Amino acid sequence: MKEPAALRVVKFSVITVIALFCALPFVWVVITAFKSPQDFFTAGRILPSSFYFGNFKDVWVNARFFKYFLNSAFLSTGTTAVCVVLSIMACYGFCRFKIIGKNFILLAILFTQMFPSVLLALPYYRTLQSVKLIDTLLGLGITYTSFTLPFCIWTMMGYFNNLPWELAEAAAIDGCTRFQTVYKIIIPIAAPGIAATGLYAFIKAWDEFMYANIFINTTSKRTLQIGIHSLIGEYTTDWGMLMAGAVISCIPVIILFSFIQKNLVQGLAAGSVKG
Repeated sequence: MKEPAALRVVKFSVITVIALFCALPFVWVVITAFKSPQDFFTAGRILPSSFYFGNFKDVWVNARFFKYFLNSAFLSTGTTAVCVVLSIMACYGFCRFKIIGKNFILLAILFTQMFPSVLLALPYYRTLQSVKLIDTLLGLGITYTSFTLPFCIWTMMGYFNNLPWELAEAAAIDGCTRFQTVYKIIIPIAAPGIAATGLYAFIKAWDEFMYANIFINTTSKRTLQIGIHSLIGEYTTDWGMLMAGAVISCIPVIILFSFIQKNLVQGLAAGSVKG
């Protein structure tokens, strides 16, 4: 039965209002990022009098955001690569081999996600301190990987359980090694699930603030989120630079999402169904 036109209009209107409401904070951030210092002192001015790019120049050069950006990019890319590779290996092993206590192991992996992040701060700190990795990007990367990997495994398992494993068996009959089977057969088929997992791992590491604030002391090793927080002063805040930094921090995630959007939707849908 065809849906009435009036109902479609109502649905579209409601969705549009919700979308605009969700986009309003980001639009406000972008508008503020292009305001000149004079615009902040002009009463009743919402839109900038002209596009002022000085905030981006100041935050990128004077506030050392270029260095913070590189640190975050290094950490996020490394965490994503490690989590994706280990998740593929773990899911392949769980699906292809008879492992004693497999369900218990999977539940144990899921159980690690039940602890609040702040509760793990002290154990993480003492562990990194014992191996002299406090105030290092390597130690921070290991921390990110440890709490991101369990969820990545569970996300990808939902997809791997529904893969046509007959193709892997056919490849083995044709003489492919396990590595060749995974690389040539499994990974191309599982691309949507891998994309969803990779994007989650990247965003998790890119947006993390608490552990970076606790473990990193050296200014040159700060991440982008710590750099943004450092723009908030005790008595005054440069809102133009702060919002410019927020816009810069969103750009990599938006670019990455635009490239893998189709695979992301397919991967999330597949990962939500357990085979």
